Amino acid sequence: MKNLILIAAPGAGKGTLSKDLLSKYDYVHISTGDLLREQVAKGDELGKEIQKVQESGGLVSNEIVYKALEQKLKDPACDNGYILDGFPRNLEQAREYDNILKKSGRDLGIVIVLDIPKEELVERITGRYSCKECGEIHNIYSEELKPRVEGKCNKCGGELFQRSDDNLESFEKRYTTYLENTAPLIDYYKEKGVLHVIDSSKGHVYTLEQAEKLLSN
Repeated sequence: MKNLILIAAPGAGKGTLSKDLLSKYDYVHISTGDLLREQVAKGDELGKEIQKVQESGGLVSNEIVYKALEQKLKDPACDNGYILDGFPRNLEQAREYDNILKKSGRDLGIVIVLDIPKEELVERITGRYSCKECGEIHNIYSEELKPRVEGKCNKCGGELFQRSDDNLESFEKRYTTYLENTAPLIDYYKEKGVLHVIDSSKGHVYTLEQAEKLLSN
């Protein structure tokens, strides 16, 4: 399977697609947070550097993230393919990732953009509720995901709650950040000939089927 970068606005289904692919294929999931935690757990020089920054309340620099990613790509488990989740976030990171790939001898793979109208994203975010017991996701604006009993989980009957940032104001801020920082990556990877667009408004089953076709070609 090809290596994969996912580009998606908040609420477009990136997390769901990643979860579906990971459950079906022997992919390695690489997110910045997991990357740093793994490095700290190793206890080597880089791990100690990361731990020191985190304990001081500071933000880990891009340079440290690049080093951690470079170390991760040396793992033979990545030979079967991996999904980059939340990286790269901007053009600077994309260009540095190209350099890391050259050093590691790995292929870029493909980049998938999950495309969905902003109006639908708003409904997905502001209508999203999670179960306190089993974590099942519901949405009051979706016939498929709407709770059959108000405030209760369809799967286990547990109490539903809404995250504090699942509101219109928070969404607008996150969406603006996406447009400013992440959207330019679309043109960058389009020029490289590795960009593919999936209409994720058609649901997660359709999205998964289309992603599988792209990854298996």
